[in-house]
Amino acid sequence: MTDKDAIREQFSAHQIRRVKIGGFDVDGVLRGKYVSPEKFWSIVDGGMGFCDVIFGWDSADVCYEDAKFTGWHTGYPDTPAKIDLDTFRVIPWEPGTAAFILDFEAQDGTPTAVSPRQLLRSVLKRADDMGFAVTAAMEFEFFIYQEEPEELRERGFFRPRPLSPGMFGYSWLRTSQSSGLVHDLLDACDEFGLPIEGFHTETGPGVFEAALRYTNALEAADRAALFKTVVKEICSHRDLMATFMAKPANGLPGCSGHTHQSLQHKDSGASAFFDPNADRGMSQTCRQYLAGQLALLPDIAALLAPNINSYKRLLDGNWAPNAATWGVENRTCAIRYIPGTDKSTRLEHRFPAADTNPHTALAAMIATGLYGIENGLEPQDAVSGNGYTTDAPKIPMSLHAATDALENSATVKEILTPDFIDHYVMSRRWEVLQSEKAVTDWELRRYFELA
Repeated sequence: MTDKDAIREQFSAHQIRRVKIGGFDVDGVLRGKYVSPEKFWSIVDGGMGFCDVIFGWDSADVCYEDAKFTGWHTGYPDTPAKIDLDTFRVIPWEPGTAAFILDFEAQDGTPTAVSPRQLLRSVLKRADDMGFAVTAAMEFEFFIYQEEPEELRERGFFRPRPLSPGMFGYSWLRTSQSSGLVHDLLDACDEFGLPIEGFHTETGPGVFEAALRYTNALEAADRAALFKTVVKEICSHRDLMATFMAKPANGLPGCSGHTHQSLQHKDSGASAFFDPNADRGMSQTCRQYLAGQLALLPDIAALLAPNINSYKRLLDGNWAPNAATWGVENRTCAIRYIPGTDKSTRLEHRFPAADTNPHTALAAMIATGLYGIENGLEPQDAVSGNGYTTDAPKIPMSLHAATDALENSATVKEILTPDFIDHYVMSRRWEVLQSEKAVTDWELRRYFELA
């Protein structure tokens, strides 16, 4: 909805009294504020400045020490931002409030180099130049706990109480027992423009999975990133807490962020992944796209798994891949080929966890797929059995190793924005350093008395 008059009509129809605007930082955190309708329209016409510290600190608001983009050496000035009118939504649980996503760019269209949403835009522009449209959808697993932030923080996040007990995946009973919450979530997402195609419990106490409906890749990333915030907001209204950590508890499966992707020919709208005359309907374009993703998966691991905790999910081989593998309907592989019709044939990337930054992850996955097409790559043979026991190239198993691989990949810097990669590498080095300096509960239990 880019027509200002149409938005004015919607403001009147919904009696909009305030507008919430925000953008996504490097960690995928939505940073924003309220503005008055008058201020909103002035921003629409002339843009605005947003303090660039949101790209100069980590998820805990601690400023990076080695950032080049901004820092004490620049004085943390404003970075230009524009409101993306296509992202208009009304917040159902905040009456009279509209919501929009910011694009960090100047009025002349010059993008902010370290913005994840701009990174995705640049990759989608390349796909468009190649004659492709990209559709995608993400699905998230997440834990819900009977906790409030202040109390849980005071307990050091020790033993949070899950919403429900036991291991009960696909439970008809558990969703019914929590039907008030479940229906609140589904209704809120539907009304907020985040349509959910499927929702069920997953294996683990208080674990749910939501599959968002597919759409164009930019909107898919927006929906995925907004979904995390919406779940947390709706849960908080019931004195509950949700987490999208990759591995929030020992002895339980992690939380995935599986990502479905497909290409269409821009001129005809037909699937570029489906060929009725090919084996299992997999077109040559799909094979090359898959091959690019597999070839560069070890290099982009840090872009898909951004946190220290992300790699805890990968270490036990429990529904999470450890190597650059693919298979036909094989959920033990990093990439699952799902054969179908012209409309349904797609790839499911199973490496990202729920803590992934949707804009960064989609940009990296699509860029590597396009690289495979541009270079005519061919994938290795599909895995027909246990993907955890193959001799395929291994994926880095720590953020430190993954960041090394990203920094040393000339190819990734070529197909993605170099300034973004440099900033991102700096931010992951910082994340590793904070982890290395931390004294954990495990260390205290293991060494306090006996060392």
